[in-house]
Amino acid sequence: MGQEGQLLDKKSLRTVTGKTADSNELAKDCIAFANATGGRLLIGIEDGHSKPPSGQRVQPELLDTVRRRIAERTVNVTTLPDVSSNGDDQYIVLVIPRSISVASTTDGRYFIRIADQSKPVTGDDVLRLAADREARPWEAQTVQWVPVAEADPSKLNALLQALRASDLVKPSVREKTDDELLQHYLLAKGPHLTNLGILCIGQQHQRADLTGAPVVQFLKYDEQR
Repeated sequence: MGQEGQLLDKKSLRTVTGKTADSNELAKDCIAFANATGGRLLIGIEDGHSKPPSGQRVQPELLDTVRRRIAERTVNVTTLPDVSSNGDDQYIVLVIPRSISVASTTDGRYFIRIADQSKPVTGDDVLRLAADREARPWEAQTVQWVPVAEADPSKLNALLQALRASDLVKPSVREKTDDELLQHYLLAKGPHLTNLGILCIGQQHQRADLTGAPVVQFLKYDEQR
């Protein structure tokens, strides 16, 4: 499941249940991930452990509770909770995409993820954080960590065939491998689909989880181009 760091943190299920629930701490980490490069919270796995406690179950309604509590305490934060399992033992995987706008608490506090800690942002650093929002275009982000192998096979094959058959594509580009073509057109970054890749060759449920509402523009050529 990986080690805690820039893109991953682990928390006990007690963080979101019972009298020990700490919604403010949870909101802080979500804001920090949203202001950095996005990340995942594994809720239900204790620090220093690689799997959930034996017999642990997650009630389906807890996902809505987590989503609601974070929404009540944050601004410009999107959360995508889901239940995962290690055998019969369950835990919550909370995906936090990188925010297009600066994320904060509802009372105006800012945090950012640095290594394995969520650090407060103050003073001029808030201005730098806001300026950085436009540095990474939406289409090139890989906030869902969808493997290229999970793309829609029919869409993927149709796209690759069309690119190699088009005389509008340079010969040097047509000669690239499948992976190189996806990287070249910003459909993938490393082993994962970008937002643009999900939009173009992803499956329906993956597109449904895309954050934001992109404006898509395309050029249609006639016989005279």
